Amino acid sequence: MPREQKFLAKITPVLVYSRPLLVFAGMLCAIAVMLTQNPAVYLAGTLLFFASMVFDLVDGWFAARFGKESPIVELAERIMNRVVYSIIFPLVAVGMMWRLAYVFPEHSRPEMLHALFVLLLCVVVLIRDNLAHFMRGIAVRYAQEPELRELTFLRTIVAAPLGFLLYVYAFFIPVEGETSWVYASVSGLGNLPLRNLFIIEIIFLVINFGSMAGYMRKYGTYCLDDLCLGDALMRRRILSVFPNALTVMNAMMGLLAVFFAYQGKMRESYLLLIGAAVFDKLDGAIARRLGLTEPLVDTKDERRITLGAVLDDVADGVSFCIVPAWIFFICLSQLPFPDVHALPIGSVALIYALAGFARLAYFTLDKNPIPGIFKGLPVPAAALFVVAALVILCQNEFLETRWAEVFALFCFGLMIFTAVLMNLYPVRYIHMGRFMDRNPWFTRITLVGMLIFVFTPWFGHLSFLLMSIYLLSPIATRGIDPETAARETPQK
Repeated sequence: MPREQKFLAKITPVLVYSRPLLVFAGMLCAIAVMLTQNPAVYLAGTLLFFASMVFDLVDGWFAARFGKESPIVELAERIMNRVVYSIIFPLVAVGMMWRLAYVFPEHSRPEMLHALFVLLLCVVVLIRDNLAHFMRGIAVRYAQEPELRELTFLRTIVAAPLGFLLYVYAFFIPVEGETSWVYASVSGLGNLPLRNLFIIEIIFLVINFGSMAGYMRKYGTYCLDDLCLGDALMRRRILSVFPNALTVMNAMMGLLAVFFAYQGKMRESYLLLIGAAVFDKLDGAIARRLGLTEPLVDTKDERRITLGAVLDDVADGVSFCIVPAWIFFICLSQLPFPDVHALPIGSVALIYALAGFARLAYFTLDKNPIPGIFKGLPVPAAALFVVAALVILCQNEFLETRWAEVFALFCFGLMIFTAVLMNLYPVRYIHMGRFMDRNPWFTRITLVGMLIFVFTPWFGHLSFLLMSIYLLSPIATRGIDPETAARETPQK
């Protein structure tokens, strides 16, 4: 081995094993900050967490490339991740509450809600880590190589920077007068607007849930081989818990979207609606992967309406029928335009919700479905389309322009148009989720674009453009083969 590679191989264990020590030292600094409110101690803890973040971003690469000399290093890297995250995220949850109680006692209600949201996020992170560890053990037992999917890779990249950011924000100590350039730089992160924090945390929450779903989708069937002892019916009932849990998360994301819309945070509300659409895709994919969509062998039960299907329709009705109509009513009712208030806003919101329910009923009762193809605009796409326009409308920068009232009238008409298009069954749409599975390059480009634009005033514009393209997609996809449309993997 060349001298340079030997040197890098020696650095690898240092990067892997030093992270818990750095984070533990940062935790001690955080405790000292809570007791003394000393800015110097806060800065020391921030630097320790920054070093840990840098090590986290590179140690996986070092372990995979130079860990062959010590086979335990790659395994240790994963274990160290669990140890580090088990320290960081409970610590920042405590820090958020301490910040509100002692540093900013006259906090606002959104700040309190943010602290509670961070607590929820910490719980999800720890659950995901333990689930991933368990599923990797299952994979090794059945001689399956654990697969690094896009959502798991994204989660690995985002977790350490988010932990560092939350640490800087939670334990921030305001200092009057002149400070060093280092402390001035840290102060910018300590005073980060809540909107930006919510956006980052919501994205991370969706990534974590998606990563959990990916592990269950790939390795979930192995978990029951010994438990069910050949009882196919018991196996099926237990497996059905996984997609049903994701269906419930779909509805919860929709309700959270309404909550954020009430707070005037339309961009965050739209991100949660995207999360609901992700869960709507994942629950069906997992059900198909686990074989829950096919009847049991040697059974005569040919029921088309099952508990899972009913639960899925209820969740879709909440997230993609009621929630967009509710957000529409909230948004237009708060506009300072008398001509808009004179419109039957409530009636149009009700019409949209009922049209969505009709579309769901047709989808469930259709006796001649086409795999991979929807008859009429799917309700998740319709919801993302109309709410994207509302995100544009409710921006303060846009409301101050002379086009705001005109665009409000456009949104009013858009709700009616979309309600009709959902029930225009001769128009055929491909399954966007399966299209993204077949074309990973498209998924990556879209994801990167959304992550870039989410922090700009043009996020709603990009979302509306993407959904408009899907709205017009039947012009280009009307001749697609149903077998191609139903395929969930790239062409080999």
